[in-house]
Amino acid sequence: MPLALFDLDGTLIDRQTAARDAISTLCRTHRYGTAIEQQLRADLVDRANPSDFVRLRDTFNLTLPAAQLWQEYVGLLAAAVTCRREVIEGLCRLRAASWTVGIITNGASDVQRAKLAETGLAELVDGVAASGDLEIRKPDVRLFELAASRCGVSLKHGGWMVGDNPAGDVGGGHQAGLRTIWLRGRPWPAGLSAAHHVVDDVTEAITILLTETE
Repeated sequence: MPLALFDLDGTLIDRQTAARDAISTLCRTHRYGTAIEQQLRADLVDRANPSDFVRLRDTFNLTLPAAQLWQEYVGLLAAAVTCRREVIEGLCRLRAASWTVGIITNGASDVQRAKLAETGLAELVDGVAASGDLEIRKPDVRLFELAASRCGVSLKHGGWMVGDNPAGDVGGGHQAGLRTIWLRGRPWPAGLSAAHHVVDDVTEAITILLTETE
């Protein structure tokens, strides 16, 4: 069974829109002003961790515990995230074609798994590895090894990595011995080896993978 690992944020789901909605709702609920909302948008633009809310609480002398604010944000973000029907259907087609499918994502374990549960993605994959599980991040090969292991396979058999981050997903995938598909959008770093395929949407990547098994 061939292995396909997918990035989560910016690949399978649109995190940016969901994060903006979650931040706006959180600030509206607690009647936080523009300064706090702007700080959250800046701090959480690419990723979020409990420490972001510790810093926010200290900076603005907030009364609510940072842990409570974090948990509220996790819930709001998970509720705001959606996964397009065609992406869900594509993953189902991969599973039906006997692919082993996993998700490897940078981010705190609780928020990433909340998103997976709310979108239904958790039920469609064989394993998940989040950077918060080991406190390491892509492109660290150990996270790729963990993802493969949780899918019940080994990286020594090869496979594919699909994601939007050149260094983390493509560079990390190369280091892990995987073939790669890049979702174009972010600037490409000088000196980084090219991906095996470049696409504009993850559904195109799934089509390429399905072709590999025909």
